[in-house]
Parts: sequence; C-alpha cells; structure tokens
Amino acid sequence: MMDSNPVTARSLGKTYFVNGDNLERSYKHVLSGFSQWEQLAHAEDWALLAENMGTHLSIDETSIDHEVYVFLTNKDGHGKKKTLVAYVKGLKVADIVEILMKIPESLRLAVVEVTMDHSDVMHAVVSKVFPNARITIDCFHSVQIVGDAPEEIRMQCKREAVKEEKKEKTAFKKRLLGNAKQRKRYAEKHPRNYKGRKRGRKPMRANAKYVPTTLSNGDTPIDLLRKCRNMLLQSGEKWTDKQKERATVLFEKYPKIKEAHSLLCSFRAIFKNKTLTPATAKIELHKWYDKVSKSSLREVKAARDTIKLKEEEVLNYFVEFSTNASAESFNSKVKNFRAQLHGVIDVKFFMYRLCCIWG
Repeated sequence: MMDSNPVTARSLGKTYFVNGDNLERSYKHVLSGFSQWEQLAHAEDWALLAENMGTHLSIDETSIDHEVYVFLTNKDGHGKKKTLVAYVKGLKVADIVEILMKIPESLRLAVVEVTMDHSDVMHAVVSKVFPNARITIDCFHSVQIVGDAPEEIRMQCKREAVKEEKKEKTAFKKRLLGNAKQRKRYAEKHPRNYKGRKRGRKPMRANAKYVPTTLSNGDTPIDLLRKCRNMLLQSGEKWTDKQKERATVLFEKYPKIKEAHSLLCSFRAIFKNKTLTPATAKIELHKWYDKVSKSSLREVKAARDTIKLKEEEVLNYFVEFSTNASAESFNSKVKNFRAQLHGVIDVKFFMYRLCCIWG
C-alpha cells in the first residue's frame, strides 16, 4: 500500500494497531527497495525517470524542506502512476538543463507541448531541452498577473484610508481636549450655584469614543476596501446582491479600482471564448492593449508589458486550450503528502516514495 499510495506508516499503524515508528523503519530498511535504489546516490539533488516521457509535458516548481525543486510531469499520467518524469533541486538553468539532457534525444525531440507559468527559468530550460516543443503559458497565470493590478490599487487606497482615519481620530481627540480645557476655564470664571437638573445641551464627554465615517451601505472606507478583495477577482455576473451594492459604492468612491477591474474582466473574457484561434485571439489581445494604452494606471500597464514579453506563448493556449493544471495538481499532492508527514526528515527517502507512487 505504501508503494502506491501517499500514506504514512503512522496512519497505517493506527488502522492495523501496530507501532507506526517500527513499521516505518521496517518499510524503509527491509520491505521497500530504498537501499537498492539505483538513483539513491543523487536522490537529494535529482532523479530521472525517462521511461515516463510523453509528448505533452508540464513543468513547475515546489518547495520541499526549505529547498525549491523543479518537477517535470507527463500529462498522460493523469496524476497517477507514470506521471513523474524528473525532478531537479534548485532554480539554476544550467543545472536543470544538464539533468534533463540525459533524457534520450529521440524522446526529447518528440515532445509536442510543454505547459508552464510565466517563469523565465522554466522558459529557458524548455527552450534548450525540448527545441521542437510548443511552449504554452497557462491562461490562469496570465489572468492572475493582470488581476494583481486591481489588488495593488486596492491596497494603495486602503493605506490612504487608514492614514485618513488616523488623522480624523487625532483631530477628534484634539478637539475633545480643547473642549475640556475650555469648559474648565469657563467653570472657573462662572461658578454656578443652582439646585436640580442642569439645563442646556449636554457637553461632550472628555472620553467620548471616536466613530469613523460610514458610507451609504453602512461600511467604513477601510471595511469597504477590506471586504471587496475577493469580489474584485470575480466578474460582475458572479456577484451577490450584497456584493453588487458594495461594488456600486466602491466604484463611485474609487474610480481607479473600477477602471482596473473593467480591464481585468475584458482580459479574462478573451480566454473564456473557446471559439478563438491563435490568430483571432491575437487581434482581441491587441485591442485590449489599446484599451490599456488609453488608461493612466501604471499597474495595469506593467501587467500588459509582462504579457507582451511572452505573447506568443500566451496565445499558444488557443491551439489546444492546454493549461498547467496537471502540474499544479501534482504539486498539491506532494504538499499534502508532506503535510501528513509533518515535515521531511529524510529527503532521499521522501523522494524515493514520490518516485514509487507517481513514477
């Protein structure tokens, strides 16, 4: 079971009422083939399973034991056996290329497509190792880059709102102190000797609580900007009635956020249209470039420049509508397995188990 499933010895020990620590030691040194593994000597730095090569690959990085590892996976494995092709420790292009070049040339030249994120390291590695492969950048990461623009503007507005509230609070306390001193001076000059209830307006207490300004929907500016974070990542048609009300107030008070969100939605709409080809998608993308050029938002322009740098790879998404979901899913499984172990003590043995389960 431990050869084919990401389960820990302790969890099996609880199930079968045996000592989990003893089971782990027995599996590691006796039951498994770890000590005879042909890649044991360099397992902490890299491992290569060339027999799992396919024509459609994914490449991504993840962290294990405070070190970054690059994983090359085969999409035809569907996250099961024969998925893992190779892993390399670190993000140095030369080191990764050196290991992946050990894959037979016939298999490397047969690769049709490799999906990835916007990483320059991954792009350089794939260009050298798989020269015939079509590089496709995952559309989710492209949308995420543009989606960072409204988030950055929101954070700027929130910081300004916090500063403004602090100023108002300081002015309020100063006014309270001034009123208290004024009342004290007046009381000393005009002593009152009367019985019964005092007449006139009740004076403001010296310890009165500051009440921040509220907007038409009942939120303070800070609360409004805090609550709209996830909302700005979605399209308007997915908002609830409460979110639509909040968006109306938000966009009226902060027009920059409205403009950035509008540009994000128009960019996302390009990738949602499954009828586009790379040629027609390029026309739509250049129309979006023109919209951004008319804008004064530097955050959106920075995102546009990032997309422009790898425009061809971004548009390759429309060839087969391929994403990097398989690599992200594999990374998630590795992280969940690592979480079950509560950390990695023996990196070599952990990598051996990864190769057994997904190799």
